[in-house]
Amino acid sequence: MSQALHPMLNIAVKAARAAGAIINRAALDLEVIKVGTKGPNDFVSEVDRAAEEAIIDTLLEAYPDHGILAEESGRARGNKRSEFVWIIDPLDGTTNFLHGLPTYAVSIALEHRGQVQQAVVYDPARNDLFYASRGRGAFLNDRRLRVSKRTRLAESLIGTGFPFRKGDNFKRYLEMFEQVMKSCAGVRRPGAAAHDLGYVAAGWYDGFFETGLSPWDIAAGSLMITEAGGLIGNFTGEADYLHQREVVAGTPKVYGQLVQMLAPFTRVISEGKAGSAALPAAPGATAQPAAPGAAEAGLDATAAFVAAAEAAPARKAPLRLRKVAAAKPVR
Repeated sequence: MSQALHPMLNIAVKAARAAGAIINRAALDLEVIKVGTKGPNDFVSEVDRAAEEAIIDTLLEAYPDHGILAEESGRARGNKRSEFVWIIDPLDGTTNFLHGLPTYAVSIALEHRGQVQQAVVYDPARNDLFYASRGRGAFLNDRRLRVSKRTRLAESLIGTGFPFRKGDNFKRYLEMFEQVMKSCAGVRRPGAAAHDLGYVAAGWYDGFFETGLSPWDIAAGSLMITEAGGLIGNFTGEADYLHQREVVAGTPKVYGQLVQMLAPFTRVISEGKAGSAALPAAPGATAQPAAPGAAEAGLDATAAFVAAAEAAPARKAPLRLRKVAAAKPVR
């Protein structure tokens, strides 16, 4: 990378590459990986955990007072009261990885008082590094990223992710999918949201939508998109998508058309429900300016998300994955 990076972004890149090295080594022999389940069709492997540990070790070595919100370990490590929170998905696309499909990524974002400031999405299979700093642009390796210039949904390629967990509203999603599919040039579903958001920033997709996502799935990619000139929000076009489990993104014009189409399907959680089992809203402050008190709301929402995650049922004991044929090494 020729341009000078923000010091915190440099550390995030170092952490992402350390995780990527672990993932690439494991990809050479998928048969021996121990795999557990977080729920039906929702897998976690020893590789996820090893990669996450390497990321957190790297981040906390440089910034021991920072907080951590990680997919596998929640906030077990780090300073739980810090205004700086690293949001980590060590292996987005675990199911792809376990099947030898080289579409997965490491996602790391730094949130400060409810706003994502630094972001890295690393594709270890292709050695592609997406990164962004707020106000400094988004890049893929050394190339500056810009969203596509398409303005009409009818000409657009749209990315998505299918619901897969028990309890997901498949009927609702199929209705959304049908409307979008009939209105655009094509729909793709590779299986890793961090990748998908990077593809929007790179101009390869013109838009993206998905439900059921967690902060670690979208935090890094969200900054990529806004720094590349795109927009991201919830289904009603507001900026509180990070903790809402629904997200839509795209070029400014395509984003607006997708919001208009998806708004009837929103399940936005109001602040009045903050004390219930549902997660409260938290402003990501990207698609629209943050309202007064947004930073405090962001911190509260992160804490509520963690509390909900820690209250989830314990995971089942690991099992050993067996494959019929040996996996090909990742190039």
